[in-house]
Amino acid sequence: MTVVGLDDTDSRDRGMCTTYVAARVAERLRREGCAVERCLLVRLNPAVEYKTRGNAALAIHTDADPDQAFDVARERLEALAETADERTHPGLVVADSAPAAVADEVSAFTRRAIRDHLEIRDAVDLLERRGYRSWHTGDGRGRIGALAAVGAWNALEEWTYEHISYRESDRWGTPREIVRESVFTAANRGYPEVWDTVDRDEDETVCVPHTPGPILHGIRGDNPDAVRGVADRIKGEPVASSQLFVTNQGTDVHLRDANLAAIQDGRAYRIDGRVVSEPETRRGGHVFVALESAAANRSDDQRRRLECAAFEPTKRFRNRIRALRVGDRLTVCGEVSRGTLKLEKFAVRDLVTTERVTPTCPDCERRMKSAGQNQGYRCRDCGTSADGKAERPLERDLEIGWYEVPPCARRHIAKPLVRGGFDAPTHPER
Repeated sequence: MTVVGLDDTDSRDRGMCTTYVAARVAERLRREGCAVERCLLVRLNPAVEYKTRGNAALAIHTDADPDQAFDVARERLEALAETADERTHPGLVVADSAPAAVADEVSAFTRRAIRDHLEIRDAVDLLERRGYRSWHTGDGRGRIGALAAVGAWNALEEWTYEHISYRESDRWGTPREIVRESVFTAANRGYPEVWDTVDRDEDETVCVPHTPGPILHGIRGDNPDAVRGVADRIKGEPVASSQLFVTNQGTDVHLRDANLAAIQDGRAYRIDGRVVSEPETRRGGHVFVALESAAANRSDDQRRRLECAAFEPTKRFRNRIRALRVGDRLTVCGEVSRGTLKLEKFAVRDLVTTERVTPTCPDCERRMKSAGQNQGYRCRDCGTSADGKAERPLERDLEIGWYEVPPCARRHIAKPLVRGGFDAPTHPER
């Protein structure tokens, strides 16, 4: 068995898609009489600055001879990669070992590529130690993702599926012709086993991209037959070809547990803390709230305070953040950039249920006035007094449990609540 890994063939501006290149490599291998056992779509660290939107690397598991697989993959990369974009640096790695027998150090490299930052030198050193065939253009950065894709089958335990349909090449760059009603109907039939196909509240077909590349639509879910079924029910322009990918999308494998003192930019975390600021809506409609460690030792408060943000594209999710109050205890998930955590989801662990207010006079029911610093409150009409503020019940728009961004704003690798496996009640977005 041979593993073919490839990465960085697409462009932010010119389109293309690395999944399409992988599908064409798999197609060519089949035409040459080779079996393709599976294609992997591996989402790497979403916080890497130089990535395209999804930061995907691809792997093809085949019985082709390694030399044959290398020649086929290189020819397809040279023909299809968007190397006219100076930011595109394709890479190819071919390993002559079964996917389940890839060396432990390669699998460890994969896990680092998903949660951390790697340099080209890291990939080159490992390639030389393992003796894998490789090829690249540009600065060779694509070898990082290609090598990570090679090690993914051994590195990861949880997998989902995506069925991607591709357009006829003469339609690339033109508006996609999709019958919107068929997408929503198909999504309803597939849900919850098939998820993030549409965003009902935003009336958006999430599975249909807006970029000029070759993808017509991509259907994600927990079952290969279910994702194929939803794809088949969508009506629109002709489908030129399609490919089923095994993927780590929707798994939260990018998140690492940490305390507030340990966070670094460019990584994604799952962190516990307590709200220490009232939610603030800033220019552009972005909503911010500050979190602080609940630890008893507060000697390092500056490092234990974290600003969390729900940006405008998260739409109605921002109202969940606006509903928070100082003292609420949370678990937050998201990537950290420039010291701010970009919220993907959060869990309410404990809610503040009372608030302290100026006391009311029991005789006239008017609000009391301050009697002076540290002197409590007094009703100027009745002469009644109170030692301090009174507590009253606080009505909340939140419940204990998990809340998430809507499908239109979800990262590919982030786990939707509908997939389950969370440690508190969930409130899934559809």
